[in-house]
Amino acid sequence: MASIKQALISVSDKTGVEVFARALADRGVKILSTGGTAKLLREVGIECRDVSDYTGFPEMMDGRVKTLNPKVHGGILARRDNEGDLASMAEHGIEQIDLVCVNLYPFREAVAKEGCTIDDAIENIDIGGPCMVRASAKNHKFVTIVVDPSDYEMIIAAIDSDLLSEDVRRGLATKAYAHTAAYDGAIANHFSALNGDGSKRKFPDIFTRQFIKTADELRYGENPHQDGAFYADIEDEGLSLADCEVLQGKALSYNNIADADAAFSCVRDFTDNAAVIVKHANPCGVAVGGSQAEVYERARAADATSAFGGIAAFNRPLDGETAQLIAETFMEVVIAPGFSDAAREALAAKKNLRLLLAPSVDAVAGGWEFKRVNGGLLVQERDAHILNRDACKVVTERAPTETEWNDMLFAWSVAKHVKSNAIVFAKNGTTLGVGAGQMNRVNSTRIAAFHGGEAIKGSAVASDAFFPFRDGVDALADAGAKAVIQPGGSMRDEEVIAAANEHGLAMIFTGIRHFRH
Repeated sequence: MASIKQALISVSDKTGVEVFARALADRGVKILSTGGTAKLLREVGIECRDVSDYTGFPEMMDGRVKTLNPKVHGGILARRDNEGDLASMAEHGIEQIDLVCVNLYPFREAVAKEGCTIDDAIENIDIGGPCMVRASAKNHKFVTIVVDPSDYEMIIAAIDSDLLSEDVRRGLATKAYAHTAAYDGAIANHFSALNGDGSKRKFPDIFTRQFIKTADELRYGENPHQDGAFYADIEDEGLSLADCEVLQGKALSYNNIADADAAFSCVRDFTDNAAVIVKHANPCGVAVGGSQAEVYERARAADATSAFGGIAAFNRPLDGETAQLIAETFMEVVIAPGFSDAAREALAAKKNLRLLLAPSVDAVAGGWEFKRVNGGLLVQERDAHILNRDACKVVTERAPTETEWNDMLFAWSVAKHVKSNAIVFAKNGTTLGVGAGQMNRVNSTRIAAFHGGEAIKGSAVASDAFFPFRDGVDALADAGAKAVIQPGGSMRDEEVIAAANEHGLAMIFTGIRHFRH
């Protein structure tokens, strides 16, 4: 067990550093520090020595050079069991540095600011910090490297319990390497997206992203013969499935996670009380408006066969009445921003049912989506578009009624989350039939109409992309729909509009599509 006699503390993120430094000092650890960190520690009465006093060299070149010195790196890199290293330390007056607490200049935050120039970005590239982090991680057999303020409490406890073992230090070193890798990746992303005049392109020439495994490996991947794991994107904007807490049930499977993500994404697009049931990555039943129990019953009844063994998501805390309804059938996962005591009690007997507590259901705006293909990665902006009714255009002789408007906008919100080609029949805030993933839009319409049956008479329909021919409109009219919302933009729009007029349909163009592959 390596003892800690001297620590070097130099941090940009000063969260908790006073408490950490004081705890070290109280345990007899001498502290070296630099610049703003040293100033902060002295202001709160913690004794520390400036690195410049230790090395005999002042900070120079506007702070670019302060820790790049053999007395710093020799103190970090010296192998305590190597006689040659120890002799070199003695010859050159190098002291052991047993703990290094460093986090790096906030490069991402700096370049995200409006008006950040190339010179601003360059001056926010940390040099000494990554060097010390990597040196400490390399010599983790003897040196403890700390890059994350959330580790401060654990490290003090480990010191007190004599449990700061080499295995613990190796874990901290691994985190440190990930820290510098993410930092260098952010720099590469930024500079490879710059034009010659300093303006920035949306997509960098080099794209680096870091993902962290969230738990043990999954039992298997999409199929039992495939291994799988779940990694969280630490740079993702807003809340995601990785932020949810599992309250009960079996470990999540690969398919559970994929389907829960689809359900969570869909339910977050609604402001009214909503319930979404997903099966095989597609919504099979969605309802809004009314009590939570009512919307869940309507969502389940929309396609009760598909709902069996599905994923249910809610945008309100789950109440006891709704939980009792859920307990009536087999569900794999329930996701909600809260669970009442009555709901927990009603579902407690369902030992295998996974309950996922979402910190929030705020809609996600911006960010990236990724799709792996053989030999590469497709990257795009997340589809965070929310349709504004005022942006829609009535293109038929008959304008929709207010009820039809509401049903069309609801169906449109659902269609955004259905695999293309997507057709959604809806009425009174409830999906009646969903056609997903077909190679042509007519078949999607027929499948959706088959699921809806007689209930779709007088319904509204959403299509995620334009109708290339009038046959799709003929099919939905034959099924009994009275209004349709679609992007428009087909070469045969006039033919499609004429078909709608023949059938007495109201048709809306949105000017935007929602392909989902």
